Amino acid sequence: MPPAIPIATYRLQLSADFDFDAAVSVVPYLKALGITHLYASPFMRARKGSAHGYDVIDHAQFNPELGGEAGFERLSAMLRQHDLGLILDFVPNHVGVHFDDNPWWLDMLEWGPASPHAASFDIDWEQLPYRARGGVLLPIIGSSYGQALENGEIELRYDAGEGSFSAWYFEHRLPIAPERYGEILRMIVKEAGAEESASGRAMLAPASRYQGPRRPNRKEAPAFKAELKGITGAAEIIAHGLAAYRAGPDRAAATLALHHLLERQHYKLGHWRLASSDINYRRFFDINTLAGLRIEDTGTFEAIHRLVKRLIAEEKLAGLRLDHIDGLRDPVQYFQRLRRLIRDGFGGRSRPFYVVVEKILGEHEKLPPFSGVHGTTGYEWLNAITHVLTDGSGLEPLDEIWRQISNLSPKLEPILREAKRRVLETLLTSEFTVLTRLLARIASGHYSTRDYSADSLRQALELYVLHFPVYRTYLTASGPSAHDRQLIAGTIERARADWFAADDGIFDFLSDALTMDLIKPGRTHHSAPRVRRFALKMQQFTGPMMAKSLEDTTFYRYHRLLALNEVGGDPAARAVSVDDFHGMMEARAREWPHGMTATATHDTKRGEDARARILALSEIPGEWTGTVARWKLLNAPHLSVDGDLRAPSAAFEYMLYQALVGAWQPDDASFVDRMQEYALKAAREGKQETSWLNPHAPYETGVKGFIAKILDPSLSGEFLNSLQTLAQRLSLLGALNSLSQITLKSTIPGVPDFYQGTELWDFSLVDPDNRRPVDFAERAGRLGAVENPDWDRLVEKWPSGHLKLAWTRHLLKLRTEFADTFTSGDYEPLEVSGPRRDHFIAFARRRGRDAAIVVVTRWFAPFTDGGRHWPGPENYDAALNVGGYAMEGFADADAAQLRLSDLLMHLPVAVLKARYNGAATPAPRRRRG
Repeated sequence: MPPAIPIATYRLQLSADFDFDAAVSVVPYLKALGITHLYASPFMRARKGSAHGYDVIDHAQFNPELGGEAGFERLSAMLRQHDLGLILDFVPNHVGVHFDDNPWWLDMLEWGPASPHAASFDIDWEQLPYRARGGVLLPIIGSSYGQALENGEIELRYDAGEGSFSAWYFEHRLPIAPERYGEILRMIVKEAGAEESASGRAMLAPASRYQGPRRPNRKEAPAFKAELKGITGAAEIIAHGLAAYRAGPDRAAATLALHHLLERQHYKLGHWRLASSDINYRRFFDINTLAGLRIEDTGTFEAIHRLVKRLIAEEKLAGLRLDHIDGLRDPVQYFQRLRRLIRDGFGGRSRPFYVVVEKILGEHEKLPPFSGVHGTTGYEWLNAITHVLTDGSGLEPLDEIWRQISNLSPKLEPILREAKRRVLETLLTSEFTVLTRLLARIASGHYSTRDYSADSLRQALELYVLHFPVYRTYLTASGPSAHDRQLIAGTIERARADWFAADDGIFDFLSDALTMDLIKPGRTHHSAPRVRRFALKMQQFTGPMMAKSLEDTTFYRYHRLLALNEVGGDPAARAVSVDDFHGMMEARAREWPHGMTATATHDTKRGEDARARILALSEIPGEWTGTVARWKLLNAPHLSVDGDLRAPSAAFEYMLYQALVGAWQPDDASFVDRMQEYALKAAREGKQETSWLNPHAPYETGVKGFIAKILDPSLSGEFLNSLQTLAQRLSLLGALNSLSQITLKSTIPGVPDFYQGTELWDFSLVDPDNRRPVDFAERAGRLGAVENPDWDRLVEKWPSGHLKLAWTRHLLKLRTEFADTFTSGDYEPLEVSGPRRDHFIAFARRRGRDAAIVVVTRWFAPFTDGGRHWPGPENYDAALNVGGYAMEGFADADAAQLRLSDLLMHLPVAVLKARYNGAATPAPRRRRG
């Protein structure tokens, strides 16, 4: 049996091109590498052609494109054979919608609020204006609705196999409400001239039988459809009679007939741009084809977890990674239910089951203690590692160059606030409108607050959102925690300070609505259901709001040091001192020792080794400043300038230079294309000169041309020579940073997670670049060649990546040998002394008498002549205090101090076996970035 707490996990991205059987072939390699748990991307039935699996359309089925249940069983058997566990990336918060493949969504479109699946979707049915009945907006039309209708792009069709009618807009199926079948059949029979035929009369019979509003109802409709399907000749009459609804040019009557029919459905068709302002179903972020689930609904929870529960019962699932928990209405309730489901899956027995959550924590924010949760997927620890490896003395010069190039302050807050405004005005306007209307209804529901106008409430709520500092609160139906109450109060005060109109208590009212104090016993009689809905729905909104504003906008506007622009990170952050890092790890060992530690995921903004290269710029800021100034002069002729247009902008050009040195692979034939695709995505995400909603073709063409020209040796030889020279040095510094990075990942408290392919150098850009195929056969072959590593030989060939692979395997071998020590052991900082002490991070992991001593080097520029050669141990002028430990492999095993030049003979990192003999001397507190 694999251990309950993984020793190491390995993320695989499953798709039609890498299915269950492909994963089967990789299992022996993962076992040899030292992995204990395969961590799979979502494998429930997803939209056909899905490259990632997050657009699930049926949680109760295996994805047939991955091989279905038979393919899963083969993978499960192979995992069991090699004693590996399986962790599933599970998507509880949303499903793929539109098109013709989600049975719940199609049923909801057909029956509206009467559908048993309507409760699973978060729809504000009464929001659509100018309609006699409620409905859901479907923003699927590529042109205007009227244009699509008049062009005949929307068709009414009959499914003879079901006896049902649907409108179709290209690949989108739009079921017609059965209560309209009678009028459709009467019109069709008349159009076909079949009123007197036997088939025609038979078709009109059920139409006459089910009269009255909302008939046939849900109970009667199956019989109606079966009767229609069974009428001989009905299909032929319908095929002819559908001309009555065949809209198109010069077919005004049919066009109007189809329009009137569509207007009497449970949905309203609209241009795709309406989504940002008028959509009335909760989405996953701003993606129209992913609809939020009301997982708080008991039936919905049970239905989407049915397969998970079965796999737990069959002992084929060892853990879950839960996607986007910020989208859950009440995470506390969800995890309590999930824990009961897991226990029931084990037949009522309490057994270990590994659960981690995708949760991005703000600075100084702590994960709430959810029931049964072991921690997060590790973005906060990714950033902690990055920040402790950053040379803090280089950040101030980088601030200055960014100030000069961008003409902006290095402060992040104004840029983030402006990004939030842009997102509110464009991408998430509709969700915000739902909230403001609900707040206005609450206010108007009592005489004491009815004078707060809808416009004033909207402005006040907007200020609250702009000043809200983290992703979300965690209110339950019973109210907020003390921490959440403090968070709301602080945000209210910052918003109030930004308010220039008369207050009149509007912020007190907003605060009481957000905390649900408005419905406390003894308070004024506001609608309790509406207040609860507003407060809980608000915390589902602030998460996507922050994500779209920070990760998907600000990160592409603020380019002071791209290595810090990472998911869960702060682009304006300062470096973390060694002592602060130790404090963070000691706290983690106490509070969350079993969460994941990641250095790359499918969502990170760049590959872990590209980030490590860019990080090295903090060590050579002066040289970088001069080099960029030279590059700007050399590449000025390649800019596209037309009036006020400059492509790329000065700030974007600076970003490109950092991205280039991070991803530089001159031997990659696809490198220019990859950089152009990355630049297009980065420019659109930044939402300044261009965007996804409003692409600016001249700017995008200019950026693409700029990249092509500066990477063309015939046009930019001098620049490319300079780039190659600096990139070679940064590659060495980055490789050394990477060794330190994976050593920390594998030895600090937590479970190290390895993203597919990153055991060799990974210089990927943001997705989809980081989802390119991985050559596992090559890696398996290389792993066999480093069975008994010759470290000096591997150092000589470090560009090949063999060194990283061998060191990864070595680290995982040690983790396996000392599993209890690394899984549950204490974290103890160790003192480093000497002139170079600030260049080292040292600590012990200890459980009982077993211990491992870890030493990691940082800030390599002085040891390598700025990246020109591999560091020699003779330069490590420092000593490690190991009092209380007996070191294995040293002649003087009980020495109180060891020279780092002896410990780091082969590599600038070391993990050494030791025995604990007593209390070690605590490290003195010193603070230097």
